[in-house]
Amino acid sequence: MMPSSTRKGGLKDPDLTNLFFKDDPEEVFCDLHEIGHGSFGAVYFARNSYSNEVVAIKKMSYNGKQTTEKWQDIIKEVKFLEQLRHPNTIEYKGCYLKDNTAWLVMEYCLGSASDLLEVHKKPLQEVEIAAITHGALLGLAYLHSHNMIHRDVKAGNILLTEPGQVKLADFGSASIASPANSFVGTPYWMAPEVILAMDEGQYEGKVDVWSLGITCIELAERKPPLFNMNAMSALYHIAQNDSPSLQSNEWSDAFRSFVDYCLLKIPQDRPSSAELLRHEFVRRERPPRVLIDLIQRTKDAVRELDNLQYRKMKKILYQEKHNGPMGESQEEEEVVSYTLSVLPDHQYIPDDVPHRDHRSDLRPSSSERAQAHNYKNRERFATIKSASLVTRQIHEHEQENELREQMSGYKRMRRQHQKQLIALENKLKAEMDEHRLKLQKELETHANNAFIELEKLAKKHAIQTDKEMKTLGADEKKFQQQIMAQQKKELTNFLDNQKKQYKLCKEKIKEEMSEDHSTPKKEKQERLSKHKENIQHSQAEEEAQLLGQQRAFYDRNCRAFKRKIMVKRHEFEQEQLREELNKKKTQKEMEHAMLIRQDESTQELEHRQLKTLQKLRMDLIRLQHQTELENQIEYNNRRERELHRKHVLELRQQPKNLKAMELQIKKQFQDTCKVQTKQYKALRHHQLEVTPKSEHKTVLKALKDEQTRKLAILAEQYEQSINEMMASQALRLDEAQEAECQALRQQLQQEMELLNAYQSKIKIQTEAQHEREQQKLEQKVSLRRAHLEQKIEEELASLQKERTDRIKHLLDRQEREIDAFDMESLRMGFNNLGALDYPKDDYR
Repeated sequence: MMPSSTRKGGLKDPDLTNLFFKDDPEEVFCDLHEIGHGSFGAVYFARNSYSNEVVAIKKMSYNGKQTTEKWQDIIKEVKFLEQLRHPNTIEYKGCYLKDNTAWLVMEYCLGSASDLLEVHKKPLQEVEIAAITHGALLGLAYLHSHNMIHRDVKAGNILLTEPGQVKLADFGSASIASPANSFVGTPYWMAPEVILAMDEGQYEGKVDVWSLGITCIELAERKPPLFNMNAMSALYHIAQNDSPSLQSNEWSDAFRSFVDYCLLKIPQDRPSSAELLRHEFVRRERPPRVLIDLIQRTKDAVRELDNLQYRKMKKILYQEKHNGPMGESQEEEEVVSYTLSVLPDHQYIPDDVPHRDHRSDLRPSSSERAQAHNYKNRERFATIKSASLVTRQIHEHEQENELREQMSGYKRMRRQHQKQLIALENKLKAEMDEHRLKLQKELETHANNAFIELEKLAKKHAIQTDKEMKTLGADEKKFQQQIMAQQKKELTNFLDNQKKQYKLCKEKIKEEMSEDHSTPKKEKQERLSKHKENIQHSQAEEEAQLLGQQRAFYDRNCRAFKRKIMVKRHEFEQEQLREELNKKKTQKEMEHAMLIRQDESTQELEHRQLKTLQKLRMDLIRLQHQTELENQIEYNNRRERELHRKHVLELRQQPKNLKAMELQIKKQFQDTCKVQTKQYKALRHHQLEVTPKSEHKTVLKALKDEQTRKLAILAEQYEQSINEMMASQALRLDEAQEAECQALRQQLQQEMELLNAYQSKIKIQTEAQHEREQQKLEQKVSLRRAHLEQKIEEELASLQKERTDRIKHLLDRQEREIDAFDMESLRMGFNNLGALDYPKDDYR
């Protein structure tokens, strides 16, 4: 089914609506002729019915197996082609959809560099290779400058235009982003890092440089290296063995150097496409028409090949017509079928051959006008690909379906494995992000709680301070009231005592005066008044002295009590500061314990995630190796079955071959007999001439006996020759088949050993990678723990410094307050208040 949902990636997805034309491609394009075939589908020559423009159409079906994957590949290729704007990349003209098939319309090119090799059956000249390579390099440098990778560079994907321009084509494997890690491309041209992408990580545009180096060898030797191997074995060989190089010594040092640079195995050592453009091989002078001349020679060769094939077909049909194996309609159908496969620009096709399209479903129009127009515009179609090459490509595509499916399945499996690894990595990353977010929230919660606790403590301290200050104020007032009450009581007692003393003194004086009868009364009265005044004066002085003492005592003790209150306040402040600092220390210790706990949980999660990732990687590698082994065994069995069928066919055909050889020996015998008969007749004639007539009978009998004996010897030689021929042929066939079996077994054994070596290398590399990952994680964990411990140490030191500074600051402030208080007290006349004991009875 054609993707039609509105979900992301579907045909109704708003992002994709502008990628495709809405017109019916069968109405827009006509005169379709197949000019190429591959795993994706077929490529056609076509003409735009409205503009008369000649184009190439790549038809890609997204029906059948892996529909979604095929559709996504089409979307990716269309998006990639839309971005290309360079003379050395194929020009994209649009895409149409019809019956679950995408029609990718591009500029028409004559053919590929691979077609040149197929037509001429020999390598290209070095100057021609340099011209093609230079054009391809320009295209690659453009792609790489935009962070794009072609990933399938080979001679078959380097096209040539009529004016001799080189074009990169077939971007079905291309990557729109660099670096990438997908397992894509054609095995023989793949760079080692693409083959090992899942095991060793990502790769960049330099994979195209490697493929270009292999393409240079292909153009110089007609086939890429390892082409005699099956594709899977070639992958294993590329991944673990040394880079290939040019075999022949006929090439220049510049060419050899260029290829060697392209095929440096370590990607970091390999030059970029931009750097290679400065290489002597592509920069040196060459004739400006080198590719135009090559194209013209190829077109001439293609015309000759197609003419030859056409004449052969015509001769066969002529013989069959006269021998009568086919009817007239069958003959005509065969002629038409062949002439359609022959490219229609060749003038040798007779105009009286009826033109019928045996692929009517591929033609945009079946009207008589369009068929007539096909002949009318035949001269506009030019190619460097012969009809037999197109036919062979189609046949090979059908024949290699099983092998192609195996390789396609293997690539799909590798890509699926990469997706699984990426999905797991993303899942683990999300899990780690979630874990870190959780830890961050935990820390933030702890910090918020600590801040709230400190705020509460500060409020508590403020309340306690206020309460303490009130309590101390009340104590001071109470203290003052106590002193005043006590002093008032003492004053009252003192005054009462004075009164008593006054009375006692007064009575004593009166007694003394009453006993003294000599003193006049007036004088006694004056003396009594004077004594009263003296006592009152004395008592007033004593009272004043007592009040002064009480005042001094009150002031001193109040001052001392204030000092005591200040000391208590200071002790209270110190206690609050200690409580705050201890709280901060406890919170910081809790935070540090939490950080250590979090670090340990993160470490545990990292180890668990690494173990999970490595386990999946090992499971996927085991699955990959099992699939590779199964594919190799299946390939080996298929090769053995093919060889067995070949040998069975040879054995079946052997009687025919022996019969043919027996007829050949018989013919030789007959020729020899004819010679003998001629010689016999000549000798008989001569003997009859020179011998008397009477002896003719005897001579004739002797000659006849001699002739019979010679023929008998020849007959014996004939039988012996037949027997020897049959024995030698049977022996030769057995030996040849045994040699073929031995060679195949040896080749398959070598390929199996190559696979085992490759898999062993992958296992060793994976184990080494896992060891490196483990060591890297251990270093990361150790470094993070060291940083955490350093941070904890620094924070504790900072906290201790803050504690010391704040305590010192508080003590200094309190000391300054005490000193200031004591200095003020000293100015007020109070000293040594700190040592004052508060007496309760004696103020004097």
